[in-house]
Amino acid sequence: MNCTPLRRVSLVVMNDMTDLNIHFSREEFAHRQYQVRESLEAQSLDGALLFKIEDMYWLTGYDSDGFSIFGCMFIGTGGQLIHLARPADLENAAYSSICEDVRIAPDSEKTSRAGQIKEMLTSSGMQGKKVGIQVDTMGLTPRLFLQIQEELGDWCDLIVIPDFIRELRLVKSPQELSYMRKAGEIMDITLNKAIEATFAGAFEGDIYASFYDSLFQLDADLPAHIPPLGSGKSALNLRYTTGRKHVLENDQVTLELGVAYRHYHAACMCVVLTGPKINERHLKMHETSVIALDAVQSILRPGTTVGEIYDTYKGTLENNDEKDAVLTVCGYTMGAAWPPTWMEQPMIYEGNTLVLEENMSFFTHMILNDRGNGLSMAVAEQAIITNGAPEIITHVPREPIIKH
Repeated sequence: MNCTPLRRVSLVVMNDMTDLNIHFSREEFAHRQYQVRESLEAQSLDGALLFKIEDMYWLTGYDSDGFSIFGCMFIGTGGQLIHLARPADLENAAYSSICEDVRIAPDSEKTSRAGQIKEMLTSSGMQGKKVGIQVDTMGLTPRLFLQIQEELGDWCDLIVIPDFIRELRLVKSPQELSYMRKAGEIMDITLNKAIEATFAGAFEGDIYASFYDSLFQLDADLPAHIPPLGSGKSALNLRYTTGRKHVLENDQVTLELGVAYRHYHAACMCVVLTGPKINERHLKMHETSVIALDAVQSILRPGTTVGEIYDTYKGTLENNDEKDAVLTVCGYTMGAAWPPTWMEQPMIYEGNTLVLEENMSFFTHMILNDRGNGLSMAVAEQAIITNGAPEIITHVPREPIIKH
């Protein structure tokens, strides 16, 4: 397929944090790019094609959800840094990214995305070179990956690379941590608003409205996925489902809420019980979930493995006669994220060997679903790993939340 030649657009943006659209210093971006190029050289690569928006944001500040259609970045060990974007994303790049080399990839039946990528690589001197390609991302479809493989063929040595930039992003910088703490502050406020709006007779849509109203008023970003909120049977759902209803008496309302600030996420989770009758099973489940959360948080320290966190969670539930409620995951790391999910690897599951380091952040959820009786209970908070006790940045009540 013939390709329309790429048009290069030079973007000159303010490169310090006096520009409200740039959320990190030029020096921090430069250090991140250096880390990536150093890793590429260690892998004997000359550059890499990136499709994960979280990595593009981390490297340049680029802020767009256009990746869901098409978006690519090339970073080379020779200093190359190029956005390849659709015309619709040009203004987003100009508004948010420090990258000054943006290639416009037009939409046309005469245009091949793989061909556009090859043209960008040609201008970067990559013929015959080793070029990495990022595949562990929702920004690259299997179809496009196959097309790129076919287009490049023997033109260069295309190599699937590990998800190493995500690993670099696990340990947060002071600026990143400040955004996560801000997200945590907003999360606590919005949770309290949602709890206030939850009572027998309340419409679930009004509970959502109180949450979103507070979120926007406090300059937060929309969370990367729709927070699950449900009463009655849907209180057991751990993913968003459509259809709102009214909260009943003697009901259960699960609130798994998350907010973002400058895309950095903070989340929490709890269950509100309405009276006048409170099921004793609910209270026992709540007690166990609090015990489990306290046990898990007590080992959130440098040197602990992610697998050890899971073992603590699982052992605590089993020791409190909740073996049937044990899930295969009890949390995950948090950071800057885009739809469809705020969840990032590593998840907290059995045998995970990743070792916790200072300035990582994890969301740990103690969810107990009694499917036989149709009951749900949960407590969940987010923490930053420090050189001592974890810094808890979102907070849920340790006592049962009962709204008569």
